[in-house]
Amino acid sequence: MKNLKYLISKYMYTITTILVSIILVCVLLIQLKIEQNNAIESSEKVFIQMEPLLEDNQRDLEEIQEEYRETCLKNAEVVARIIESDPDVLNSLDELKSIAESIEVDEIHIFDTTGRIFTGTHPEYYDYTFDSGEQMNFFKPLLNDKTLKLVQDITPNTAEQKFMQYSALWSENGKFIVQVGMEPHNVMKVTEKNELSYIFSQFRVNTEVIYFAIATDGLIVGSNNLDFVNLNSKKIGLNTNKVFNDTDGFHCKIDGINYFCVFKKIDETYIGRCIATKDLYQRIPTIMLTLTLGLVIVAVFLSNAVTRHMNKHVVNKIHDINLKLESITNGNLDETIDIKSSVEFYELSNYINAMVKSILDSNKKMSYILSKTDLYIGIYEYSDSTQSIRYTEYTPRILSLDNDTMNQLSMDKERFKEFINNILNNPIPDEEGVYMISGEPERYIRIEEINNNGEVFGVVIDVTNEIKKRKQLEVERDIDSLTGLYNRRGFDEKLSHLSDKPKYFTNSAIVVIDADGLKNINDTYGHEKGDIYLKEISQLLKEFGDNNSLAARLGGDEFLLLLYNYDNQGDLVNSLVNLKNIQDTNYIQLDTNTKLPLRFSYGYSIINEITDYNNHLRNADRQMYLNKIKRKEQQ
Repeated sequence: MKNLKYLISKYMYTITTILVSIILVCVLLIQLKIEQNNAIESSEKVFIQMEPLLEDNQRDLEEIQEEYRETCLKNAEVVARIIESDPDVLNSLDELKSIAESIEVDEIHIFDTTGRIFTGTHPEYYDYTFDSGEQMNFFKPLLNDKTLKLVQDITPNTAEQKFMQYSALWSENGKFIVQVGMEPHNVMKVTEKNELSYIFSQFRVNTEVIYFAIATDGLIVGSNNLDFVNLNSKKIGLNTNKVFNDTDGFHCKIDGINYFCVFKKIDETYIGRCIATKDLYQRIPTIMLTLTLGLVIVAVFLSNAVTRHMNKHVVNKIHDINLKLESITNGNLDETIDIKSSVEFYELSNYINAMVKSILDSNKKMSYILSKTDLYIGIYEYSDSTQSIRYTEYTPRILSLDNDTMNQLSMDKERFKEFINNILNNPIPDEEGVYMISGEPERYIRIEEINNNGEVFGVVIDVTNEIKKRKQLEVERDIDSLTGLYNRRGFDEKLSHLSDKPKYFTNSAIVVIDADGLKNINDTYGHEKGDIYLKEISQLLKEFGDNNSLAARLGGDEFLLLLYNYDNQGDLVNSLVNLKNIQDTNYIQLDTNTKLPLRFSYGYSIINEITDYNNHLRNADRQMYLNKIKRKEQQ
């Protein structure tokens, strides 16, 4: 067991350690949040700068794309006019290729009025129709409206899945359709400087920061790290759900490195700024180390100061009180405590002094009260370190010992302990701590011993009168006064005790018995004769079954018999047969002139366990009534 000084010191250091830890954790969380907010604010500033630039870029891209769409369509118109002016060109592959080269297009395809390619710069496409693929199907509306002029976005073509931009229109004479195709690298060369990745690479930003432009399908359409362009954002570790919905920033691992990312939607693109966490939180270790050192110094100083104060004004004063209490415990009840270092200790001193005084007063009062009663109480005590027994005046009388015998026992501790143990071997059933001392008359005593580390303190109390009165009350309560059998309450109580040994009911039976002709005897000879009649039946039941039966009078002419603890069911059945044999073979002498047959009806139920006692009782009762009816019919 630890002393109070140690516990106070340990408690103070534990509390300060917990408080310092809580403060450090709170500060760390605050610093993390501050750095994240700084990252968000920085990102917002960059997004504000980027937004007009991206808008201008988008506008330039749209203008350039529209310009090339018009160029592609004009090239188709030029080809149509050339062919209309010289229809023989349609029959010369070289002439068509020369036209394509001169107007800087990559493919020329001529469709007939049914939508089939019948000539052009690429014979491998001949006989393709507008139904030959999704890309071709785009131009099918031309078959229904010759005024249409269609320009298709850059799309994989049907034959080779090669990216092309196509335009198509009808010749003015309406005899054929001209389709012109341009490879996208011609457009990409012009628009290269308008790409998002190019803009990011030219933007003056922290080299440790990665910028992303992500489309709504999760495709990375721009980044200052070109290795990420055209990859799905999930492939490098970006969660698109957070990209699209988390406006307060989030942590993720990109290409194996931890980043803090902030995204904002600009038009139909999500622009993001991701900074490595090692750069974002680089100041925090220094801040936390400085703060930890400061808090540890303060905590140690405060802990030592509080501990010294507690030791001086609390622990030392408690030690002084303990010394006084030790003196009181050793029997010096005149000792007083006078500690005035604080209000609490002053009050404690007064309470202890008052308690000692109360003990002294109580001892005097108890001694006086016991001298005025008939209650005999004895006390004895001994210890491992002594050989003799100390005892009080009434101890020999309570233990049924004369003074000489008690003196002899008191000089030999082992003999006295053996004497007490012999008494403890005779406990009274259902009476906790009560034992019987044999002799004339029998005595009942209560013994309680307390063994405190070899110091034995015993109290013996004479409870003979109490036990005898209680037993008499139990007899009056549980025994039928007329017959001497158990009443219903006594029977149930006895049955409850027997139930603690289930083996008693392995071969057992409940028997319900009803005296025949009691009313006739009462009416004819008087109730006194009827009582004699009931007593005789009761005597038969008392003597029946030896030690394997329990008989009770339920009231009036009704009796209950329990047969239990038979070795086997055959013996139980034989006993029931014996009961039937005496059912009509006994007579009673009511007086010198009157002798009557002693008759009764009975029914029984054989049971295997006491748990269904009430059910078997009802069954036996029914059997008894059937027996009574049968006997009346035979009379």
